[in-house]
This record gives sequence, structure tokens and C-alpha cells, in this order.
Amino acid sequence: MQFRQKALSKLQSPEELDVPVRFARPQGRLVLAVTIVVMAAASYWGFTGTVSSKLSTPGVLTHAEGSYLLQSPVAGQVTDVLVEEGRHVAAGAPLLTVRTEQGDRPVRAVAGGRVTTLFARMGAVVRTGADVATVERVTRPDAPLMAVLYVPGGSASTVPVGAAVDLTVQSVPRNRFGVLRGRVKAVGRAHQTEAQIAGFLGDSGLAAQFSRQGNPVAVLVTLERSTTKSGYAWSSADGPPHAVDSGTPVTGAVHLSAQRPVDWLLP
Repeated sequence: MQFRQKALSKLQSPEELDVPVRFARPQGRLVLAVTIVVMAAASYWGFTGTVSSKLSTPGVLTHAEGSYLLQSPVAGQVTDVLVEEGRHVAAGAPLLTVRTEQGDRPVRAVAGGRVTTLFARMGAVVRTGADVATVERVTRPDAPLMAVLYVPGGSASTVPVGAAVDLTVQSVPRNRFGVLRGRVKAVGRAHQTEAQIAGFLGDSGLAAQFSRQGNPVAVLVTLERSTTKSGYAWSSADGPPHAVDSGTPVTGAVHLSAQRPVDWLLP
């Protein structure tokens, strides 16, 4: 009943037309003006500005043809090792000798290249199919290196051909010599299985590492040439005072295409 009486008295009272209208305080107008300016600037940047991003992914330095694992076709004891690591051999050249029940048998290179790793040692006993060496398929000693990055399948479509790549080389201190410069040459169309990666690199350990998050896509990166000691361009002036080796693990930072912020909001 009390509320009803208050409502009736309000209806019966004349409007307060003589009461001055209170506008916003100067501080409030300033805040409003700043808000409008900030929103206008953000909208302008959203439509005209660009944001670049990088994709970090593991990889390895190698040559274009990759490597292969040489396996022993016979079982027996290694009686002679005929090559050293780093030596170039021709296709069919004997790498070691294995003594079997039928006599001494040579283990020959399947294809020409450079012997990067020898697993079999003098006096070792090997079985048929055992890994005895890794041979890199390179025909010229001065053949240029390249990098192969293994990008997660879901991110491969964002990598453009020609994109700049910064390569952190595991054997080169980044804080002293910087990063190796390169550009994306090609992006694979199919996912690589662990067996395919091992077949190309000749290294099952690296293949397992690159396949840890699923079957990746291979991205080929050409290295920028320079007159430095390594023969390649680095973010520092001279780079390291020595050559970089094939088979060295790297981490690649791929510069993706710049996007407008508004593109993230629009379907």
C-alpha cells in the first residue's frame, strides 16, 4: 500500500522541467574521445596492417639425393675394412670383406657417393641384412648442401614456396655466428612415413624423431651461397670459420605469408 501511494503522488506532481540537465563531466568526455580514437586506429590497422609469423620445425642438412643404408648380403666376420668415413666411392666399389663358410665375400656400394658412417668394424660379426655403412648419394665433392625440414601435416599448407627460412644449426653456436639463410624450394605433396624418411636420410634415429608427432611433410630448402668460410650466407657477417657437414640436425624458422588481422575474424 505504501508503494502505491508513492506512485500516485509521483503521477500527480508536475514534471521537473526547471531542473537543469546534467551532462557528462570533462573527464568522461576525454575518456570517450580516447576510446573512439583507439577504436578507429585499431580498425584502420585491422584492415590495412599486416602481421607476419614464423613456423618452427626440425630438419637436417643433406644433399639432394639423400643417403642410403648399406646392408650386408651375407653373415660372417668382418676381416677387412677397405674405406674410411668421408671417402667417396663408386657404385659397386667394395667397402669391406666378410668371411663366410663359403670364403671371403666383399660388401659393395649399391650406388656411388660419400661414406658418412661405418657401423662394421674389423673383427665384428655381422648377420645377413645388418647395417654396415651409410652412404650419401653425392656425385661431386663440391655439391651444394640443402636442408630438409619435416613439417607437421596440418601446417604444411601454410608454407609458401620461396619463403625465407632461418636455420639454427646444432653444431654452430647461434649467439656467436647467427643462423643460416635459406629459401623454400618445394613443399611435398604427401606425408612421409618413418620408413620413407629413414630410406632417404639413411638414419632410423632421425626418422623416428621427425615422425614423433605423426607423419610429416618434407619441405626442401636451398641455402643461400656466400663467400664465407662455410660457403653459405649467415645472419652474422662471416658465419663460422669452418664448413658445415651433411647430416647435421637443424631447426628451421619459416617466414609465413603476412596476413591482415581482419582476415583472422572473417570466414
